[in-house]
Amino acid sequence: MSFHSVVIQKLLNANAHIGRRVTSNHFKIFSEGTRNGVSIVDSDKTLICLRNACDFIGHLSRNNARLLFVNTNSLFDEIIAQMTKTIGIKHDTTWRLGGFLTNNSSPRRFRGRNKKFNICAPEAPDCIVIFDTESKSSVIKEANRLQIPVVGLVDSSMPWETYSKITYPVPANDSVEFVYMFCNLITKTILKERKEAMAERGEEAVIGGDDDLTNQSTDKFVLPYEELSAIPEDVSVTKALLDKLVIVRFNGDLGTTIGFSGPKSTMEIVDGLTCLDLTINQIEALNAKYGTNIPLYVVNTVDAHRKVLEFLKKHPNKNIHSIEESITDLQEASKFARSAKGQDSKDEMNSFNIAQAILPLVNSGRLDILSSQGKEYILLLGSDNLGCVIDPKILNYLGQNDIELCLEVTPKSSSVRKETQHSHDEAKTPILTPKKDWRFTDTMWMSIQSMEKLVDKDCLTISKIFDQHSAISVPNVRYLPVEATSDLFLLQSDLYTFIEDKLTRNTTRENPTDPSIQLGPVFRNIKNFKERFKSIPSIVGLDSLKVTGDVWFGTGITLKGEVNIYAGPGVRIVIPDGAVLENKTITSQEEIGKVSS
Repeated sequence: MSFHSVVIQKLLNANAHIGRRVTSNHFKIFSEGTRNGVSIVDSDKTLICLRNACDFIGHLSRNNARLLFVNTNSLFDEIIAQMTKTIGIKHDTTWRLGGFLTNNSSPRRFRGRNKKFNICAPEAPDCIVIFDTESKSSVIKEANRLQIPVVGLVDSSMPWETYSKITYPVPANDSVEFVYMFCNLITKTILKERKEAMAERGEEAVIGGDDDLTNQSTDKFVLPYEELSAIPEDVSVTKALLDKLVIVRFNGDLGTTIGFSGPKSTMEIVDGLTCLDLTINQIEALNAKYGTNIPLYVVNTVDAHRKVLEFLKKHPNKNIHSIEESITDLQEASKFARSAKGQDSKDEMNSFNIAQAILPLVNSGRLDILSSQGKEYILLLGSDNLGCVIDPKILNYLGQNDIELCLEVTPKSSSVRKETQHSHDEAKTPILTPKKDWRFTDTMWMSIQSMEKLVDKDCLTISKIFDQHSAISVPNVRYLPVEATSDLFLLQSDLYTFIEDKLTRNTTRENPTDPSIQLGPVFRNIKNFKERFKSIPSIVGLDSLKVTGDVWFGTGITLKGEVNIYAGPGVRIVIPDGAVLENKTITSQEEIGKVSS
């Protein structure tokens, strides 16, 4: 499916093609005929008009023109308010009376009919965008008198007197879904044109007040994973896609913070499996299913390289290649690390320095070799995310829409998650949310050509990539890093299990979020962690656990609700085998006896 087809499908999903029962003669150029007495709008012509309107708005915004958005339909208020906030245009929700454009000499306000009225515009705009055009004929007449261009939605029943005065008509049904889509396009167009204009002037956005460009452009349209098309039923099509894929896993983080001397990707998580094992097993499963031979390139820092090579000896005769980061690579990557560090305090997107993963491939000439072998796409994985999935569905999405680069992100908070899910259920479109609400999952899909462009443009920080490229909101289970022993506690519990080499969440847990786990300093070392837990408790019904002090756990323990265990100085607490703690605060061994009884 081409990108054009995808956009047309979105127009159809938004009911943009459904007109009125009456078709004016001048509207027939946009009509494909009628169905059941209702005019059908040609979606191809709607798309052409959308492009023309957005091109015009983009040209004006590049020159800092004044735009005025006019709407009195309460269904559109929230959508337009969000758009105007994002692009930094003040949104006036007052009800404008006839003459508000031409009565510049009488700037009066008054109240009536439970509405706040505005008789005039304080300054004549350079363009007016009207969403409920049918009820705004007076505004269109005034704009025509003042020779102000108008962009407006038009339908099949609009009279010629009104239609003829609209500079850029957009033929479509004014449904909420289409208005959302239209505002989405306007937002992206304005932000893109402003960013390009600033780049031409050699300016750089500085994070500051509410009106600066950087703050505006941090809002992002993120596509929910659930909206991706299923992979083709024809196995040969999926095989052809996977034959173009290369997996690159970066091994940079050592487990020294939790007492593990090697790379985190080689640390045993559960049942003798490591994060690197899971990646290799997923690749082997895809190879067996589709008859492919997907290569894995493991890029290692100097500190991690030797231990990774030792680990890979347990996977002989597989299409795995190991690359060590050179001193030159490290020196080049350090400048991106400094840039990322400066941005991290603002948006926390730069979880690792991707330049360390990409530059060894570029500088060693491996990209040229891969291209000559017919490889087109690279899946870049961070070192310790156990939830990452080699997903042909996303690869298919990139191929269908000619997308060069795409990040996998997850919402940081449950409120963003619910809002995204609500948008997905209601409007079937991505929701516009601030960049600060998203977390990078250390997983990135890209074409080989885009990787070379990133290096040429010195754009090797996640924050910049997120601003300029596509992003998909994946389920939270696809981001499970191992940063502390509390993460190991979750992953080794009954909350997660490995099914077909993929980490799967326990479906019996009703709460969509994982429980909060806080383990005291005595648990930070992985050796002490293993000693203090004979087995990990059952936590399917747990909301939060906080453990402080000298605490030991037996086997077969069940934790539910909110559990706090505090062993003060000189106090030792042992949770016996088979204990069930539900909404309990334990401060002494005697209280454990009361729980057990």
